[in-house]
Amino acid sequence: MRLTTRGRYAVTALLDLALQPTEQTITLAEIAARQSISVAYLEQLFAKLKRHGLVSSVRGANGGYHLARNADEITVLEIIEAVNETVDATRCDHKGNCQNGAMCLTHDLWQELSHHIADYLAKISLADLISRDNVQTVALRQNVTGTDSALLSGTGI
Repeated sequence: MRLTTRGRYAVTALLDLALQPTEQTITLAEIAARQSISVAYLEQLFAKLKRHGLVSSVRGANGGYHLARNADEITVLEIIEAVNETVDATRCDHKGNCQNGAMCLTHDLWQELSHHIADYLAKISLADLISRDNVQTVALRQNVTGTDSALLSGTGI
């Protein structure tokens, strides 16, 4: 099983969004700068996240994004699935045709693993991630680094 960049970036971007003040809208450029993800890629992801009701957007001069629901109501599995990712460890997309159209010896093992991973990710919310010490430490570093680079480039905050 392999979680692609799309799924990883979607979780990272929504966690970044969840770490920001709830009354503030956050631009994709701000997330891109903090997380080293291209704005163009974030635009693609956020279109899908918006369609699935995970983020809302505000247009205009003070526009940007915010979470559409509370951080404790959005799970990592929801985010991954919203961007068309799966947590399937089988080679056959759960179809049982892994070996020349027939089930392979280890099909049930990989299918059970997929279910365990999905159950695990369904139990972790953005709020759970926010409460982790390492997440707080990294977020502080990224905010300081982002502020320093914005000031150095003359764009301000």
